[in-house]
Amino acid sequence: MTERESEQEQENHMPENAAESAPAKPQTVPVVAVVLAAGFGTRFDPNNPKQLVSVGGKPIVCWSIEAFETNARVSDIIVVVNPQVRGEVERLIDEAGYPKVRMIINGGRERVDSTAAALTALADAGIPANAKILIHDAVRPFVEQRSIDGCIDALDELDAATVAYASTDTVLLTEFRDGRKVVRQVPDRPHTFRAQTPQAFRFDTIRHAYELASADPGFHPTDDTRVVVDYMPDSAVAVVDGSESNLKITTMADIPAAERIAAQRLGLPAMTSATVSNAFGPEATGAPMGPVDPVTGAPANMSHMTREEAKARMHAIFAQAASRMGR
Repeated sequence: MTERESEQEQENHMPENAAESAPAKPQTVPVVAVVLAAGFGTRFDPNNPKQLVSVGGKPIVCWSIEAFETNARVSDIIVVVNPQVRGEVERLIDEAGYPKVRMIINGGRERVDSTAAALTALADAGIPANAKILIHDAVRPFVEQRSIDGCIDALDELDAATVAYASTDTVLLTEFRDGRKVVRQVPDRPHTFRAQTPQAFRFDTIRHAYELASADPGFHPTDDTRVVVDYMPDSAVAVVDGSESNLKITTMADIPAAERIAAQRLGLPAMTSATVSNAFGPEATGAPMGPVDPVTGAPANMSHMTREEAKARMHAIFAQAASRMGR
């Protein structure tokens, strides 16, 4: 019996009332959220990094971290940052005290470089090959818990999954012909979706896909799912229901919609205008303060840790998860 079959077998033998008595299916492998906050957002405001902008009184990056922090099935979080804003992100995480944030690492010039940096850090930490990895854009601050759970569940059947939202518009596939852009194909609308995040993978799947892609000089995808689709075409990618509220904040024009969603989440009256400001102070509320790490008993914040200390911590966490698999 394979490890994956063993996991499924354990879940199949849960008591009939388990769905009522437990908040979520138990996980026998680490579930690691990688929050990508390394972009600088030149389309947004070159002088005002969008991941630090306050929406609903809370920095965008904190909304995204908390989405995974509050999910009982997510065991660990890695935050990938732009070195230019690392100090502020570390301070926000330090003040909030998110207990699942194990590591803060620098990202790269492009999104794929940031994902590759996270995968290398996880490999260095000894993560199991069958661990579940959820890669999420920090500038999608309102991902729903059902989408996160859907990704985790999908990896019990397939090696990859992506959150996506059905397109309500007709999608046109184009090409250049004689110097002019023309329509090449019009796909049937029921088969067209807008890709969102998180995008989820078994660790060995996404790691191997990136290894294959790195040998291709034309490798420039902006999406982790595409790396698997292009370089591991035999690996099916499940589609998990997304939502219209899981918007990506790309330009200033997205802020009013983000403020409306934040107000709904917080149970507040809808704001009549968007307030765009860096939120580095106590207004970033709603996060637990000063928690203790459940594995080591040490303060949960890791922003002050060296790379070696972080790796040792990750080793301990993953070793504990691996030991539970045999019980």
